[in-house]
Amino acid sequence: MGRQFFVGGNFKMNGSVKSIVEITNNLNSSKLDPNVEVVIAPPSLYLLLTREHLHKGLEVAAQNVFDKPNGAFTGEISVNQLKESGITWAVVGHSERRVILQEDDEFIAAKTKASIDGGLGVILCIGESLEQREAGKTIDVVTSQLTAVNAVVSDWTKIVIAYEPIWAIGTGKVATTGQAQEVHAAIRKWLANAVSQKASDDTRIIYGGSVSEKNCRDLARQPDIDGFLVGGASLKPAFVDIINSRLE
Repeated sequence: MGRQFFVGGNFKMNGSVKSIVEITNNLNSSKLDPNVEVVIAPPSLYLLLTREHLHKGLEVAAQNVFDKPNGAFTGEISVNQLKESGITWAVVGHSERRVILQEDDEFIAAKTKASIDGGLGVILCIGESLEQREAGKTIDVVTSQLTAVNAVVSDWTKIVIAYEPIWAIGTGKVATTGQAQEVHAAIRKWLANAVSQKASDDTRIIYGGSVSEKNCRDLARQPDIDGFLVGGASLKPAFVDIINSRLE
């Protein structure tokens, strides 16, 4: 059985009560490819609202999670709090948190472990800067980010790896189909060597970075691209076209 196609929508710090309800209603009423797993990540304030309005079978992710179960951690959300609220996924390691908030590989690994141990699925974001790509370090960077997680996690069945070249996020620049497939294939090879052949065969590796309804079909045809993590386009009706990118 092949890997189920996965499309995530990361709303980032966008949305309002009105727009979240409109987005969920649009997803609920649209004819979506039944073979695609769909997960959307609204700002934390709207997680319960989103879960309340979104149809069963469509899942909700937090954009962040903490690695401790509870305590004096102002502004953070725990795995148990998310689970109790019907939130089944967490986005971990997004480059905006790595760069702006200085989250390092070890902290991201700890959050990944806490999420998996607590029963959440994890959308694990990895990716290189433009400077790192131009220096030929792309594969070294992404495998280093994965190695930190592999040091503390043994079960990869609940992890979806999202490769997002930092230079392509929100810039309108997109890795070419060949560039994206090349990195995805290298990640799959790393999984085979560092984790197991089964992890390599089964783990979904999705692409993010200015994904739109215009470029998604070519990307979706690649053998090692198992879906998308969509940013700005997930706020628009065109998100449905991306979910349905493999339909003829």
